Amino acid sequence: METKTVMETKTVSTRMEGLLTLFDMQTTFFKRAIDGISEKDMHNRLNTKANHMAWLTGALVQQRFWMTTETHPGLKQTGEELFKDFKGIQDDATYPTNAEYLKDWDTFSPIAREAIVTITDEKLDSDFEMGGMKMTYYEMISFTIYREASIIGQLALWRRLLGYDALKYD
Repeated sequence: METKTVMETKTVSTRMEGLLTLFDMQTTFFKRAIDGISEKDMHNRLNTKANHMAWLTGALVQQRFWMTTETHPGLKQTGEELFKDFKGIQDDATYPTNAEYLKDWDTFSPIAREAIVTITDEKLDSDFEMGGMKMTYYEMISFTIYREASIIGQLALWRRLLGYDALKYD
């Protein structure tokens, strides 16, 4: 497989170039998606069963954390107990603050990016098992990047539903 130089000293598998571009965009978009949202509104479900912004944010941070587990096995996100093993929203739980989520995001993102940049084609083609599902690492990373975009889109919608300005992409 062909590789291309990224930031002068790193090479990335050609298959990963597009995913890396999305990863980088989503790193910025996530921060903008929760910028200025009050802690009260982060937990507002607008009288629905929908996942509130605090849960969506934590699920997204947990996903980024998960991308670091092979290279940095000791790391944990602040809300680890609320999100491990793919736990759904818990009505009576106290979720981390935006500041805690952002601190974790800033810790995990460069490590996850490094893993994407340095993963080999052999590793991408190897099998990965999660919760009884079997897929390749490439498929798992692709799904992870897709899910990040989906969650950021949900956060952007919540911004508008709660009366905040639209998410800025520039």
